[in-house]
Amino acid sequence: MPRFKIPDHGLKLIPVDFAAQVLPGTFEFALCHLVDHELDFSALRARFRNDAGGAPAFDPALLLKVVLLGYSRGLVSSRAIAAACRHNVLFMAVSGDLCPHFTTIAAFVSELGEEVARLFAQVLVVCDRQGLIGRELFAIDGVKLPSNASKQKSGTRADFEREAAKMEAAVKQMMERQAQTDAAGTEADASHAVRTRQRLSREAAQIRQWLAANPEERKGAKGTIRLSNRTDNDSAKMATGKGVIQGYTGVAAADGQHQIIIAAQAHGTGSEQELLLPVVEATAPSRNSETVVCADAGYHSEVNLKRLAEQGIDAYVCDNGYRARDARYAEQAQHKAKPNPLWDKTKKPRKTRCFTPADFQLAADGSHCTCPAGKRLYSNGSNCTFNGYAAMKFRGAERDCLPCELRSRCLRKPDTTRTRQVTFFQGKREPSHTDRMKAKIDSDTGKRMIAARFATVEPVFGNLRHNKRLTRFTLRGRTKVDGQWKLYCLVHNIEKLAHHAYAQ
Repeated sequence: MPRFKIPDHGLKLIPVDFAAQVLPGTFEFALCHLVDHELDFSALRARFRNDAGGAPAFDPALLLKVVLLGYSRGLVSSRAIAAACRHNVLFMAVSGDLCPHFTTIAAFVSELGEEVARLFAQVLVVCDRQGLIGRELFAIDGVKLPSNASKQKSGTRADFEREAAKMEAAVKQMMERQAQTDAAGTEADASHAVRTRQRLSREAAQIRQWLAANPEERKGAKGTIRLSNRTDNDSAKMATGKGVIQGYTGVAAADGQHQIIIAAQAHGTGSEQELLLPVVEATAPSRNSETVVCADAGYHSEVNLKRLAEQGIDAYVCDNGYRARDARYAEQAQHKAKPNPLWDKTKKPRKTRCFTPADFQLAADGSHCTCPAGKRLYSNGSNCTFNGYAAMKFRGAERDCLPCELRSRCLRKPDTTRTRQVTFFQGKREPSHTDRMKAKIDSDTGKRMIAARFATVEPVFGNLRHNKRLTRFTLRGRTKVDGQWKLYCLVHNIEKLAHHAYAQ
């Protein structure tokens, strides 16, 4: 019979040298070196007033070490980080064998406030001193992450009013039923009804309290009404590839040389167009006259391009149709032409030719046009632009188009389209900022910039979301969420320092 060594799982007293656990070239070595020798914690330490009395407090520098080390290991919750300080030798070495309670860690992260931005800027200075910032390309992109808020508690003030009124009406009906039961002298188990009535009354009162504390609707960038949220009113409903979430958009600008994150911001909106200018402004201290800013199609708008041009910033912001104009994506069509049993892609026979704008008579003053049936089409856009051309649009009236005998010759889909629209082109307009940007994107330099943007910023989000397991924000309120997003971006930058600077 073979003989094997017998493992011993009993208690062992093993000596551990904490200093030997933090090895050069690792994240924890770079973290400890930065916190101990480079960062200024005077503002955070000034918050404590226990010089003459009270128990000793945990140093903010130590708390920052364990939080960033936890984030680098995929530990998001304060309970998991506190447990690691008790059981993980590396966390013991970094914390000096101190075990802060999870409430202390949670309070530290949520109360950092604006100090996170100052610490982030100090780390950027160190990265620049180590030669990790090239300032040739700043690539901008964002990621939408769920927040610590309930999607079901979103709506307008009118929605909340109806919800509260509905609950109050239900409570009133339940009370009337209970009164009728009592008057009839019948006995019934009312414990469940009482608990339901109390719950509905409590929720209705919370809604009324929230409405009193928030008398105004949330406004969008253009004055539109945005859905409010009773759990976290700074968060927003936003569409993602995996459905609609209640969350924040984390935006980052990464440098093209070593993917150092130059600026990081979290916003409670899913509209990326209004996020471009704030993050570009945040990169101003790190940019020079030759720095190129590159962003994807989500940030494209005429207003943004105009502001960038006015500020003299060399930018490449692609539009939604840039792939259709790029020969490198020309082979996409062959995949669409492949046979599909659920969809017949064979070309359909052409239908009868419809009336063209040449069949319509434009009035001399441009106020209307006349269709082949002799009816007027009225202006619904006298100063439009299509593909760089000035145009005038006209639309027919339903009273004329619906009973017209020429509908089948005038409309491609007479069964679903109610009225005819006609556009008259007036000539080439002065190139807009969008036209100029399309020409830049379609150039050889523009194609290289778009490819460089992919290679620069997309790995950053892959590192944060997959390697660091950032799947959601755990705090509420834009200030706290913005701080947590900056802390994760700080972890990314410290990793770059560990691999490219302190490892040398």
